[in-house]
Amino acid sequence: MDWARELPRSAELGLAVHLSEPPPESDAELTSLVDEAVRHHFAYRRERTHHELRELLRRGRVSLLIGLAFAGACVAAANTLVAGGETTLRAIVSESMTILGWVAMWRPLEIFLYDWWPLRRRELEFARLAQMRTRVVCDARGARG
Repeated sequence: MDWARELPRSAELGLAVHLSEPPPESDAELTSLVDEAVRHHFAYRRERTHHELRELLRRGRVSLLIGLAFAGACVAAANTLVAGGETTLRAIVSESMTILGWVAMWRPLEIFLYDWWPLRRRELEFARLAQMRTRVVCDARGARG
């Protein structure tokens, strides 16, 4: 995946599988089999990554609802404390409640601002790799590593 990531997105990808000995099947059969296996592998990885992304976004929505409810409760508690009269202790507790409410929003915001990007990029990379052409090359000198 690293080498594919370095190429421009418009570049056509290809994979050459080098064999040290001639295969028992015909070259066309083996190439077709390898091509299908590579396509299925990367299509499966794309599907799994898509599922992971959907799950992350679902968790983000649930976390956002919980965070908003908790932040609202904290702000309401802070306002109630301040309404009871201004003392240093009440001001400290009120500000602490407000900060606590905003801290509860940390994870949902992290998911929606940062965490989903890498998964989406990986999903697109797998989709691109699933489309690449493969070929099998019999190399009498041995497989290249």
